[in-house]
Amino acid sequence: MTILGKDELALIMIGTTHVMDMGGKQALVYYEDAHSAHMQLPDGTRRHGAWRLTADGYEVDWQGGPSASWKLARRQSAIDYLDSSGTPRAKLLRIDFGDSAGLAA
Repeated sequence: MTILGKDELALIMIGTTHVMDMGGKQALVYYEDAHSAHMQLPDGTRRHGAWRLTADGYEVDWQGGPSASWKLARRQSAIDYLDSSGTPRAKLLRIDFGDSAGLAA
């Protein structure tokens, strides 16, 4: 497993929507630019917040929700989202260009 660095994350995150599998249910995150993010949880809850890249991951502060640190780890056939303890919490299913799910609205 290889943790993706800041430069790699900037390429695959900024301006894209990540579609993730969270235990058989989908979550979506749109990284609008280098500062704003929008999320839809599997239960339909939407959040908006501020995010920033770190040397080996990113941090996010959701309005009305939690703040968290994340890392993305590449393994042979997938990319996983790891929480601050290193536990895989989601599998990246695909990356869409732009706000494919209308999360910023």
